[in-house]
Amino acid sequence: MADPAFPFTACHGTGGPRKAARPVSRFETRASEFEHYGATAVGPGASQSLTRVEGNTVRKLAILEPVLMYSMIMAYIWNLRYSHAGAWVVILGLMLLSHLVRRESAYKLGFRTRHMGECWRELGPALAFLTLLLLACGLLFHTMRPIAVGTALASWAVYVPWGVFQQYILNGYFLNRFHTVLGSRAGSLIAAALFCAVHTPNWFLMVVAFPAGYCSTRIYWRYRNLYFLGLAHATVGFLLFLVVPDSVSHHLRIGPGWFGH
Repeated sequence: MADPAFPFTACHGTGGPRKAARPVSRFETRASEFEHYGATAVGPGASQSLTRVEGNTVRKLAILEPVLMYSMIMAYIWNLRYSHAGAWVVILGLMLLSHLVRRESAYKLGFRTRHMGECWRELGPALAFLTLLLLACGLLFHTMRPIAVGTALASWAVYVPWGVFQQYILNGYFLNRFHTVLGSRAGSLIAAALFCAVHTPNWFLMVVAFPAGYCSTRIYWRYRNLYFLGLAHATVGFLLFLVVPDSVSHHLRIGPGWFGH
């Protein structure tokens, strides 16, 4: 048996000395419990707060790209196209670079024929009705432009690639970027609002552009087909040019060109 007055007791199985266990006070026990449970309670919360801060930073950086891109487009419409006509190549190049960095293929963006049949079956009747309605209004109010049928068809055919391109800008780029940060509904509203604003100061096109832009975003979410949207865009746009007098449409001009009509 070890001597109680000696500060070491015998180590069981080793024969060596070991230090006697010191009694733990109630205060030390409480402090140990606080450290354990406090770390468990506060640690995850602090981690979650840090995650939220990082998430907000990422969201701000993600929304900065389309905002800057839109600013460049507006600068081109109002100034650069007169002083630096080729600046649009730089803007388009930055958009394509953005897709490349995110590994977004043309097919993923909506350049595909998939669902084209569904689009025509479900939306074709509405487009046909709108076409007949606009033509009827032009005949009724005697506002049809006096152009030959062949010329009209050629003008529409030339408009189609431009319609597809505009739908790519609206949906393939801006809608996808805002959807990543804001969600589907808010992304659609913001994209439609920007599409409307890009037609300033032409109030007629702005009135048309917001609902048309919003509808196209919803159609894009459902079918993700830019070709159908481009054809519909070209059809409606050409019909507006055909039946709406320049006194109202200002020859469909936007930006500074609006003031010359």
